[in-house]
Amino acid sequence: MEQKIHQGRNVKRFREMLGIKQEALAFDLGNDWNQKKISMLEQRDIIEEDILNQISDKLKIPVEAFQNFDEEQAVNIISNTFNIEKDAYIGNAKPVFNINPLEELKKLHEEKIALFERMLKEKDEMMQRLEKLINK
Repeated sequence: MEQKIHQGRNVKRFREMLGIKQEALAFDLGNDWNQKKISMLEQRDIIEEDILNQISDKLKIPVEAFQNFDEEQAVNIISNTFNIEKDAYIGNAKPVFNINPLEELKKLHEEKIALFERMLKEKDEMMQRLEKLINK
């Protein structure tokens, strides 16, 4: 059995996900629109493509999203990828990190020593320049 996609309901879903009220969408669409007209539009199974294009432009959502989004398919995808046994993680639930904390600490210490050595070298060069300036 072919599941029909309800375009009006999809407009409503995306509008609500964006936190936009019907009045605000009506205002964005122009003087011919009001909250009641948006409400009636969201109840329609199929919406004319020119109206979908206007809504798409205002909500910054592709027209195809309104035409193709099927809630049942989305729920099916989510339920097939979400696994309770994996402690509510999607993907690898128990990642393995091959990090030795002592090695990382040694690296940081070596970087710090290198930084101090560079600073001392720059200080010595600065002192030499100052001595040259004073002796002139």
